[in-house]
Amino acid sequence: MSKTHPLGFRIERDIKEALVKAAKDDHRSVSSLVELVMARWLRERGYLVDSKDKAA
Repeated sequence: MSKTHPLGFRIERDIKEALVKAAKDDHRSVSSLVELVMARWLRERGYLVDSKDKAA
């Protein structure tokens, strides 16, 4: 999946600091961590279905 759709938004300083620390601890970028968290949240609530699940 190509990542060509930028998304920008403002967040509270403490959330940003926590994201930076969590991303560093997980050896990933903040962007990658935010995408991971959003995707998990969306899947859990049925808004996002994996392509392999669509075929089944």
